[in-house]
Formats: sequence, C-alpha cells, structure tokens
Amino acid sequence: MAHEEIVERYSRLARAAAAGRVIADCGSGASTQGCCGAAGYDDTDALPEGAVSTSLGCGDPVAVAGLRPGESVLDLGSGGGIDMLAAARRVGPGGTVYGLDASADMLALARRNAEQAGVSNTVFLHGTIENVPLPDRTVDVVISNCVINLSDDKTATLAEAFRVLRPGGRLVVSDIAVDGDLDARRRQEAERRIGCVAGALPVPTYRQLLLEAGFIGARITLSADHGDGVHSAIVQAVKPAAGPGLEIRPMRQSDAEQVLVIYQAGLETGQASFETTAPSWEGFDAGKLAHPRYVAVDTATGQVVGWVAASPVSSRPAYAGVVEHSVYVHPGCQAHGIGRALLEAFIAASEDAGIWTIQAGIFPGNAASLALHEKLGFRVVGIRESIGRHRSAWRDVILLERRSTVAGQ
Repeated sequence: MAHEEIVERYSRLARAAAAGRVIADCGSGASTQGCCGAAGYDDTDALPEGAVSTSLGCGDPVAVAGLRPGESVLDLGSGGGIDMLAAARRVGPGGTVYGLDASADMLALARRNAEQAGVSNTVFLHGTIENVPLPDRTVDVVISNCVINLSDDKTATLAEAFRVLRPGGRLVVSDIAVDGDLDARRRQEAERRIGCVAGALPVPTYRQLLLEAGFIGARITLSADHGDGVHSAIVQAVKPAAGPGLEIRPMRQSDAEQVLVIYQAGLETGQASFETTAPSWEGFDAGKLAHPRYVAVDTATGQVVGWVAASPVSSRPAYAGVVEHSVYVHPGCQAHGIGRALLEAFIAASEDAGIWTIQAGIFPGNAASLALHEKLGFRVVGIRESIGRHRSAWRDVILLERRSTVAGQ
C-alpha cells in the first residue's frame, strides 16, 4: 500500500473516531485476541476512554520501555495518542513526549485526547517516520506501535530512530513480525484477518536492519500468535553509549578520509600494525566486514575521532563467526575512553551478528591496548614469536581472543 493510501486510511479512521464511531484496523477476532486495539494493553484504567477506543496498536510498548521521570520520548506514528498519554504520565512533568504522525486528522484526535486527559507535556509533530522533524540526539526513548511494518522504507525509519536517540537511548517497538517466509497466499489471508501484515518483516531481516542502523542488544520477543507465522512482537534495541560530547554510529563512506587519516596516524606510532601505509578506501572497504563498523564522532564538530572494524579470519564456513578486529583512536583524543566505548559497541554488535570469537593481534609494547582488551574480556592465547619484520626488526605479536557467551552457543 502506498504512503498516501496509508495516510488516507488512517485519516478516515481518525475522522470516524472524532464523530463518535468505534474504529478498528483489523478483524473483530484479531482485535479480541490482542492483535490490535485496547486488547493489547494490560491496564488502561488511567487513560481517557477517547484514547482507549481509538487505539490501533498491536501491543503495549510503554509497559516494557522502562520509562523514567524526566525522560524524553518519541512515538513514531502516534495515532490517537494512547501510547503518548501513557508515556507522558510515566515521564512526569519534567519529561516530554513527542508524537509524530503523517495524518493531520490523527494529530487533531490525539490533541483532543491529551486535553481531555489533562496532559500538557506532549508535543505533536506532523511528518513521516522516514524523515523525523527533530534534531539529532533529542530523545532518550523511541517507541512505536504497529507502525514500522507499514513503512515502505524501513531502513530509513530505523536510521532516523537511531539518529534522534541520545547515546545509550532505547528503541522499544510493538510491531507485527513474521516467523519464517510467507508465500503470497498466506500473506493475503493474514492481511484480511489482521489488517497489518503486508509490510511485516521476517524476524532475521528485522534483526539485520537493526544491526545496519547501528543498534546493539537487539531482542525480538514474539507474543500473540495470529497464525500463518504472523506474530505480534516487542522489538528492543539500544544506541551505543558514549562519553560526553561523543556519539558512536555506523561508519559511512563519507567518513573515509577521516578514518584513513586516523589509521595512518596509528601506523606512524609503530605500535599498531606491521603495515606502514593505510590502504585506499576501496581496499579498506573490501577487506572489512560491512557490519558492524563504527566511528566515534565529536558531536560539536562532527569530526571522526576513532573507529572500529573487523575482517574475517577465513573464508571457510567453520570460521564464519571468527573475526579479527582493529580499533584506532585519533592521537589527540586518546585516554578519554573512546577506544573502550568503540570496542564495547563492537562486541555487542558482533554478538547480534552471530560472531562468536573476536581475535586481536597486539604488539607487546602496546600496553594501553593490551590492558583495554583484557578489561573487556579478551584473554591471551599465545605469542607469535618473531612473526614478521617491522621497520627492519623482527617483532612478536600477542594473540588475544574473546569468546562470546551468547553467540555460537
């Protein structure tokens, strides 16, 4: 269904609700089973009837978001406002809840429901979830309820959620997900029964898109089973934490020049690698895994101050989950926790990607790198004595490994 059709569909439902009619976006059977509407909530007693009766979600993201007083929240596709109001009560007067919707009629309905509830810490935004009208790093939590499956550009939607979250911020989404692949006939049957399946993602694809957006700690918990492999689901993930004034995000091609400058600066110390000259971007890109790759960025200047990436150790299938990583920090920004933040993000993302062993080869003289890796769970597994010549001298390399307790088990 095209974007304009979706907006008009929900605008019609909003106008019907404003006229006092009961609305639903799925069949009556699905509604009573918790697929959509108020049946997906455990407790609606504190919410106004106008918001409850216009709920079109497939779960209760606020119930599991762990919202705290003073936090700021963005609701993607806020509809009639039921999740906004629940969130607004939890974050209290010191917090703010932004409701974003592409339907002006839905926003008008949500404003009316907020007024009836006496809630004032809400801000209503007219726009799309693929292009959120908020600055970078604005909110602590992004929620959504049965809306991301409707997007025709889920990559952009998740990238926008990542962008507007502060470092360490949380994504908590109720959505429809598919357990396995559905053929066209089964999708059509589920769509007729539930009303929101056409754009639903298979669980592995959802996980991959979260990884590509930069999220870590991805969890997709299937809840209500609607048949034909279709489920309501809670999707949770985190934006990597970083120190003050820093952001850790996926590496982009536009970062190439700064990444290679930092790479070269590290090589010139004589303690980073046997290499003496950084590769071209094409060489770097071809030799590293596409995901995960992260950069640390100074949020005031946009300057890249560090990066982490990895290469596969072998093309043999048995080693599919074994990689060798590199982490480099700008020489003027060391001893500020940037390397640790990058490596922590990489470890978490690698486990999400199914990587079970991360290797590192470190010169004995690089005491800071050895200490960092050992703090983050790497263990020395051996010394490769005089393994290569560097600047006319034979050098040892200490081999360290970190074995995941999650991936590969």
